[in-house]
Amino acid sequence: MGLYIGIDLGTSGCRAIAIDDNREVVGECALVMPLPRSDKPGYSEQDADIWWQTLLQVLQGLLTNISTHAVRAICIDGTSSTLLLCDRLGQPLSAALMYNDSRSQDASERVRKHAPANTAVHGPGSSLAKLIHLLQRHSDASHALHQADWLMGKLSGHFGISDENNCLKLGFDPIDKGWPAWIDVLGIKRSLLPQVYPPGTATAVIDKGIAAMLGLPEKTRIVSGTTDSTAAFLATGANSSAEAVTSLGSTLVTKIIADAPIYSTEHGVYSHRIFGHWLTGGASNSGGAALLQCFSVDEMKDLTPLLDPEHDSGLDYYPLPLRGERFPVADPNLTPRMPDTIPDDRPSRAHIFQGLLEGISRIEVRAYRLLKQLGAPYPIRVISVGGGAENPAWNLIRQRYLGVPVIQAEHHEAAYGAALLALHGDR
Repeated sequence: MGLYIGIDLGTSGCRAIAIDDNREVVGECALVMPLPRSDKPGYSEQDADIWWQTLLQVLQGLLTNISTHAVRAICIDGTSSTLLLCDRLGQPLSAALMYNDSRSQDASERVRKHAPANTAVHGPGSSLAKLIHLLQRHSDASHALHQADWLMGKLSGHFGISDENNCLKLGFDPIDKGWPAWIDVLGIKRSLLPQVYPPGTATAVIDKGIAAMLGLPEKTRIVSGTTDSTAAFLATGANSSAEAVTSLGSTLVTKIIADAPIYSTEHGVYSHRIFGHWLTGGASNSGGAALLQCFSVDEMKDLTPLLDPEHDSGLDYYPLPLRGERFPVADPNLTPRMPDTIPDDRPSRAHIFQGLLEGISRIEVRAYRLLKQLGAPYPIRVISVGGGAENPAWNLIRQRYLGVPVIQAEHHEAAYGAALLALHGDR
């Protein structure tokens, strides 16, 4: 029986999961990473070597508990629109600009003038805007790569390969399945752009040196990945129209299965295609990263029994870790509404914690209502994934706000969705 490894790179950690031919989990390992640097307004960047060293440690931890000789394929998902430039050997030329880096304002304006409205490249958070911004300092770059792309290259030794989902915000047209002509007007060399495959496609085999170091078979396939939120969607098993998945991780991501792609630059809405479906939705900057600015993970667990999910707190927060929002409001200058101070006593801290959870829940409701206005169905149920999905009080708050059943996915880790893609790529 073969084994298939999925790797999820998030904002603050890395997780690997191995599954067998029956889609059963046979092993997993996870490590935290330092948070991206954000010491200046609009800045959010991370050294790619942190990803690589963490990934190697996670793989080594996973492989100590499974039969390494049975591994057939590896797939990686990463944060959407996190981009870096590399030389021809894959060496990064600078730190990677993370998904919520908003320095590319001028580049975004150039994109706005030339890109069609029904694309996902608008706004300073897009990987296309980041590419133009980075090229101002690194015009001699050979590859523009997303987080998952670069790590796939490190595993295989072949750089310049990506997938349809990660490349959506770089300008790739998922309907015509190619790079559009309007990209040339921006002065971007096509040699910089990756070769794009559907998610779950075997594109290379593992580098022999990496295989020897990890004890993996030399025929281990490297399979094209996806974004972290799409991988989390796949993990849930949602496959019917109007089924929705909310990812409650470092960011809040809402997606629903629609019959046709929907794009709205004004609202930060875009659509991914995967396995014949259109996953329509958007990603807010709100989420766990904002919560962690106020409470630790352990304290949030400690405060949860004190919450009153049947009654509102009366607080009005719009939790954001930094200035700027992508969806359901596309506003790079949106100011967070966060607590000014947090008292020391537990009841008061629990009250503020509930107010923050309610603030994120209101953003979620607003997101699904907006998608319905744009042509998607309203959810018949919402499947929850990510660390926040494990909070029972928050799920009750969300169900009350959404007005439809909210359930926790049996499999909720994006790494599990990536492992399913690895399995698909070995067929």
